[in-house]
Amino acid sequence: MGLLDFVKDIGGKLFNRDDEAADKITEHIMASNPGISDLGVTYKDGEVTLIGKTDSAEAAQKAVLMAGNVKGVTKVVPKIDIVEATSAGQDAASALEPANVEYYVIASGDTLSKIAKKYYHDANQYQRIFEANREVIKDPDLIYPGQKIRIPLG
Repeated sequence: MGLLDFVKDIGGKLFNRDDEAADKITEHIMASNPGISDLGVTYKDGEVTLIGKTDSAEAAQKAVLMAGNVKGVTKVVPKIDIVEATSAGQDAASALEPANVEYYVIASGDTLSKIAKKYYHDANQYQRIFEANREVIKDPDLIYPGQKIRIPLG
């Protein structure tokens, strides 16, 4: 499974018909907007395309995860313009794999504490993972196998 690929039958169910998917995914992202403006969403055959603007690679990463962790989505194509204060601008595809973030797919039996122990050698650092995924994970005790999250490194 690649970075932008997701498990179709895993995640929160937001839509019943393909023709309502784009609107429901837009509402879902905007409800906890990670910092995306001018958001546009298309959906076809399990593939979501995200269009918009942000000033943070982190916001683009979170928007991709929010769209991808929806039941019925198999792939997310980000076309989000990222203009950070430190750069002349970059596209979402190149910003999704920064050196300071790793993506992790939750396995059966995982907890945020267990994942924190693996990455930080300290189970009490689970809050760091939760904060990095607040828009994706609403409750640190409610994660599910197949869900993809961000792990901040460094």
